[in-house]
Amino acid sequence: MKEVLIIDDEPEIRHFLSYLLSQKGYRVTLCKSGRDFEQLLPELTADLAMIDVKLPDASGLDILKQLKQAMPHCITIIMTGYSTVKTAVEAIKLGANDYIEKPFDSIDELEALLDHLLNHHRMPYGHEIHLLADELGLMVGESKEMHQLLTLAYKIAGKNINVLIEGETGSGKDILAKFIHHASHRSKYPFIAINCGALSETLLESELFGHEKGAFTGAYKERKGVFEIADKGTLFLDEIAEASPSTQVKLLRTIETGEYMRIGDEALRRTNTRIIAASHADLAAAVKENTFREDLLYRLDVVKLTIPPLRERKQDIPLFLNHFLKMHNASLSFSDEAIEQLMKYAWPGNIRELLNVIKRAVTLAEDETVTITPHYLPEKIHVYSPVSAESPADTGEASVLEPYLEQWTEEMLRLWKNEREIILDDVLLHVKELEVEVGKALVTKTIKETMGNRKAAAEKLKISTRQLRYLLSEKN
Repeated sequence: MKEVLIIDDEPEIRHFLSYLLSQKGYRVTLCKSGRDFEQLLPELTADLAMIDVKLPDASGLDILKQLKQAMPHCITIIMTGYSTVKTAVEAIKLGANDYIEKPFDSIDELEALLDHLLNHHRMPYGHEIHLLADELGLMVGESKEMHQLLTLAYKIAGKNINVLIEGETGSGKDILAKFIHHASHRSKYPFIAINCGALSETLLESELFGHEKGAFTGAYKERKGVFEIADKGTLFLDEIAEASPSTQVKLLRTIETGEYMRIGDEALRRTNTRIIAASHADLAAAVKENTFREDLLYRLDVVKLTIPPLRERKQDIPLFLNHFLKMHNASLSFSDEAIEQLMKYAWPGNIRELLNVIKRAVTLAEDETVTITPHYLPEKIHVYSPVSAESPADTGEASVLEPYLEQWTEEMLRLWKNEREIILDDVLLHVKELEVEVGKALVTKTIKETMGNRKAAAEKLKISTRQLRYLLSEKN
């Protein structure tokens, strides 16, 4: 007979759970305080424990630690109110299998969770997690930090809470957001991504909330916004820090109430959309600088997931190389010298930059060799040895940009003369890389010329300061 431990100071909760679990054939032990638990612990055995996060004389997290030390294989569920969801997430990081919010919204869901954990918990999460990650192209590797991050993301995916993803550009925030969506009960509904830094204020608000015909110049017909289209699904707000103060206010109202209005309309509409926001910038610092609303950050940052940059998990690079070659059925391999060069590089553009470099090398090497040597790597891999997250163009030196332009031109001419099948998407991506690098180089050069005055630099370049910030923050 399975044994269940209930630790909660509310008599109604203890009695309800005791009745529910006893009826299902489980033996139940009740504790109403931390003191009760400590007295029972020496002789206690349990297959599953349900622990209230707040007890009169103890912290549920402290009890969780004691229980895990005494009974490592005991399944644990933290019981919490909405105001303490952050504490529940911390409990998951400490080893809790799941958490549930009180009061219980659905008895059927509670029973299903308990039955699953008690009868199927020996089946590891890991297999399901990695199957989904592989399906979506989420590159995990063997980094302990990435495995912990993915496990946490998988566990909170089924909760109806907002998630904030932080990480450098190119680290995979968008794919992690898709992973959370597909691991959730919303997976059958739309997943829509919006880059807040790539649109003007008016266009962004139109994309988010929709507009009526004639609401502004160019609004020739009514249009649904993504809050309407993504109803019951997930809305991914990338580079949320770039949203204007006005847009932030409207977002806050929609997140708080679930209500919004189309531009040019006074009718209230409702949405049931989960928000996953992302930023390469430190939003807490942005709050201190008065460029981001603190109350909006509070609403978005229910759970924060931080993706480590590639330079902090370089041990995974050989795995990623093999994974890519296998995925594309490429009968090639990287030489030890090429791998050494890749391992030395700082990867300011993270996974995205690595994938671009691999694609380039494979395209150039096919039909010429079976071994990818340093010759097939971009010039920047040889020339630059960055020690920070800055990209090559961030130095602003002509001696740095010129070799890049020469290498880019050489590669483009090689693609042009190639008589084999050419993948147009790869060529256009190569053009985009040039646009990003040259844009950053010119912005950085102009900022130096204006002695660090970004407003003056923007005026000199005939762009807005918002565009200037965006160009500096984008990584290839």
